[in-house]
Amino acid sequence: MSFRTIDESPLPVVLVGAGGFGRQWLAMLLAADKNMVELRGVADLDLEAARAAAPPGLPVGSDPVELARRTGAKALINVTVPAAHHPVTTAALFAGLPVLGEKPLAESVSQALSLRAAAELTGELFMVSQSRRRNPQLARLRALVDGLGRIGTVTTTFARSERFGGFRDRMAQPLLVDMAIHAFDAARYLLGADPVSVWCQSWNPPWSWFDGDANAVAVFEMTGGTRYVYNGTWCSPGEITSWNGAWRISGEHGTALWDGHDEPLLPGNAPDDPYGGIEASLHAFVEALRTGEPPSGEVHENLMSLAMVEAAVLSAERGFPVRLEDVLTAARDRAVTEEVRPDVRRRLMAG
Repeated sequence: MSFRTIDESPLPVVLVGAGGFGRQWLAMLLAADKNMVELRGVADLDLEAARAAAPPGLPVGSDPVELARRTGAKALINVTVPAAHHPVTTAALFAGLPVLGEKPLAESVSQALSLRAAAELTGELFMVSQSRRRNPQLARLRALVDGLGRIGTVTTTFARSERFGGFRDRMAQPLLVDMAIHAFDAARYLLGADPVSVWCQSWNPPWSWFDGDANAVAVFEMTGGTRYVYNGTWCSPGEITSWNGAWRISGEHGTALWDGHDEPLLPGNAPDDPYGGIEASLHAFVEALRTGEPPSGEVHENLMSLAMVEAAVLSAERGFPVRLEDVLTAARDRAVTEEVRPDVRRRLMAG
């Protein structure tokens, strides 16, 4: 998809969301290259939270679009809770503001399709910060995969013991919805393939402090026939994995391993990127707005990672495999009935 470019350096932005993760973005933005980005304001529905987070003198507001207009910002960085991703991003795109948003793209695939349509209608860039995909070690692992020939199986083991508090503790599927998307997206990146179907089981161990299922195993069939297997838990006292998980890629000509902490075990060549995580996402967003080249994480590219999550949740709930094509078709039908903007609804109905 083509989108409007912005030839302005530094890029003036408004940060939306002053919660815990919003404060991480705030610290990164304040420390970022002054020739790349300039923070013009912080928006949050809770004005007191915005005032508490923002440094003295930085404008704050409860309406991010109005704050952007007032301060001359040209883009939004949306770090709100998942429920706010759709309304905040939609309003920004139709106000002529490109958006860099935190994962997930939206709360549901139907909302994601609506946001994709909004980006197409407005010609504005909407990019998702799938930050763990930007780990330089993952890029080097992908270089190894390219040399393994045909790939039979990719597996990820993820085991942590995290006590977050707040909305994550109350989610029905905290592992699949809030965390597994990172691994699912990384698997798509490593294989250069998309999911065809998934069989998933989820459950909550007796000692879990989460209301919903904190454990899950999912087996994806990917285009080309490779199987991707995800085995994860939020409730693993004792030995834990990296936040990236532990990876094994079994191919025709050998096996590549990555523990998520250190370099992959086989030598490989991949472009070195001096940035990682959310800082790498910010650089990719600004560079895309300057050049017009679609970045990794652009809404069209990222949508299938969210679809993997929704398909895995459906499979876990129903107890049988789910095809991704069926998930996308059902999501499109829901989006047409949910969407309140007539122009977006027409775009969805046109496919």
